[in-house]
Amino acid sequence: MNSYYFNSKNRKALNGPSAAVIKYDKGQVPTVVAHGTGHIARKIIEKAKQNNIHLQEDSTLLQNLLDVDLGDSVPPQLYEVIAEVFLLLEKMEEKY
Repeated sequence: MNSYYFNSKNRKALNGPSAAVIKYDKGQVPTVVAHGTGHIARKIIEKAKQNNIHLQEDSTLLQNLLDVDLGDSVPPQLYEVIAEVFLLLEKMEEKY
């Protein structure tokens, strides 16, 4: 019998970290360009930190992005959340 963990803390302990990367060019739709769990997620996070890219933690958004195939557009129902993240990151970049 397979065990499924709906608690993100338990899932993270079992699978390791998860990460997703969204690319957005003005006038285009946001696209998922990378995602993964465990070793791949650690590499994504490491690369982001090396390049001073701000990270945003949102477990619900992350789970939705992990379901999107690489190279596909972010589903329209996530646009509002993605826009909020981009606005937050823009404000952070202005401060630093």
